[in-house]
Amino acid sequence: MPQNESRNMVIFMVIAFVILLGYQALVLDPANRKKQAELKQQQAVAAKQAAAPKAVSGPTVKVSREAAKAASPRVTIATPSLTGSLRLQGARIDDLFLTERSASGYRYAETLTKGSPPVELLRPEGAEHAWFADFGWTDEIAPGVPTPKVPGLPSPDTLWRVTSANTVLAPGKPVELTYVAPNRLVFTRAVSVDDKFMFTVTDTVANLGAAPVTIRPYASVQRQGLPPASKAQNVHEGAVGALGDLPEKAGAELRLLKFASWKKEAAKKADALRAAAAKTNQAYDPDQQVIVKTFRSAGGWLGLTDKYWLAALAPDQSQTVTGEYGLTRTQGIDVYDAHFGGAPRLIEPGRQVSTTTRLFAGAKVVQTLKGYEKQFGIPRFQDAVDWGVLSFLTKPFFLALEFFFGHLGNFGLAILAMTVCVRLLVFPLAQKSSESMARMKKLQEPMAEIKARHKDDPVKAQQETMALMQREKVNPMAGCLPILVQFPVFLAFYKVLSVTIEMRHAPFVGWLHDLSAQDPTTILNLFGLLPFDPAHVPVIGGLIDQYLHIGVLPLLYGFTMWLVTAMNPPAPDPMQQRIFQLMPIMFTFIMAGFPAGLLVYWTFSNVFSIFQQYVIMHRLKTENPIDTFLARVRGEGKAPA
Repeated sequence: MPQNESRNMVIFMVIAFVILLGYQALVLDPANRKKQAELKQQQAVAAKQAAAPKAVSGPTVKVSREAAKAASPRVTIATPSLTGSLRLQGARIDDLFLTERSASGYRYAETLTKGSPPVELLRPEGAEHAWFADFGWTDEIAPGVPTPKVPGLPSPDTLWRVTSANTVLAPGKPVELTYVAPNRLVFTRAVSVDDKFMFTVTDTVANLGAAPVTIRPYASVQRQGLPPASKAQNVHEGAVGALGDLPEKAGAELRLLKFASWKKEAAKKADALRAAAAKTNQAYDPDQQVIVKTFRSAGGWLGLTDKYWLAALAPDQSQTVTGEYGLTRTQGIDVYDAHFGGAPRLIEPGRQVSTTTRLFAGAKVVQTLKGYEKQFGIPRFQDAVDWGVLSFLTKPFFLALEFFFGHLGNFGLAILAMTVCVRLLVFPLAQKSSESMARMKKLQEPMAEIKARHKDDPVKAQQETMALMQREKVNPMAGCLPILVQFPVFLAFYKVLSVTIEMRHAPFVGWLHDLSAQDPTTILNLFGLLPFDPAHVPVIGGLIDQYLHIGVLPLLYGFTMWLVTAMNPPAPDPMQQRIFQLMPIMFTFIMAGFPAGLLVYWTFSNVFSIFQQYVIMHRLKTENPIDTFLARVRGEGKAPA
């Protein structure tokens, strides 16, 4: 690589490293500290309100999860994948855990520690970080349009009765709930569930009164406050859905809104509404819901998602609905609400209407999502997984990993098989690159002679150097091309490891029990031989764990990167040579925090590069560090050329 190009590459990599550290120190760390401070403030406010003598309504934290659950009679939910209960007060699905072993065969414990509790998904209102699904009917036909009020519509406080023989909701055993309003409207809710994560809720309203009524069905997924943010920075968490935007856009498009952006946009709209109310001397209710996004869609779906877990609603795909993302700021807690409303239904006396809504509540297993997409016609349901902007790579990459896993039974082996495939695809390019680099290394002495001969005329030296490269068929840029080709694969692989539930807690060999997490070993305690955890060191434990957590895999990666660098021709400038010598050390620290599966891929890929480069250098009789080392072991001094 010419001197200018080498210098530019070095400068670029150093600047990128500095930006990475600066972004971590100046942006991510302060943001995490701010979120923790906000969480503590919310908890302090909640504690004061809970201790107050008067009752406080709304989503403020008042009781423990178990106390909130015990506040209403319940129907037990028991499936191969889910356990929990349905609240009869409000007929709300608000208490769900994933079973340790699901129908899909995946393990859903909080951690890999023996006896770790199962993953909690939904939790009842009144508990901290409540997350639940609501279904019902409203007499608000359209915003701002006056409509006749319909008394007696069920509310979150309405107590429903179990009117079916089944009293436990299980696959093949639906439960029927009934509520009779004073105006002789009879509401019946049939709830069924399959062996995975899909609930089907069919609401029927019979008008036994003397007057017609017009009501509209709705369904909502709501979160009252958020748990502490995860460390993952490249994963979408927030509102998600696939909705059209009639009349301009009929087809379902992916509609994403991160929690942070959601809150920011809601604050701006609230300020605008407050200012508009002040201009017209009208009262502004600070507890009113602020609608951030609205879509009028033919079918589709919407909901709230975490990294691996999803609660989403899908209406009858033949119906036109209005989907909205709203936020209510009340008593210091942000209430995030993804909901949709169906078309108004006129119910004449003696008639009835029905509507069906599906609720997905569970893990984002790709094959399960694809199955529901096909079974119920839910558009783009598999895109609840955050495939990212490189979805054209991440999706086939994941499918290939699943294919190899199906035959090998281990995702670590599947990663190695994928590495082989990638290396075979780039083999011709890598072969030319390796030959060019080997020839270039062989030209180091002639190039040094040219530089010494024309030390006072750098232009002449550059011209003769380029002429020498052309005669020897050496391309200085050839070494960069394989890396550039593999870089999108690296990013796609990182995304797959970060967002797919299939990779969560996926073991490989030995100490690698979770390929989606960083290597758990660290050199600071001699890889577990010393009985202490450096992360628990007072005051500086967090910094040590974040920046000095160097395990076995990062060290293997760093060694293979050093060997790849050592087999390449050195940079012409001594300062550049020292910087390139430091690059393996720098990247060892950078890569240490990445998922172990990514390090398995990159280390194994480096091994391929080393082997390929060694074979070519050995064939061209070019000096290389492997032959030099073997010669020293044999006591032969320098390896023969």
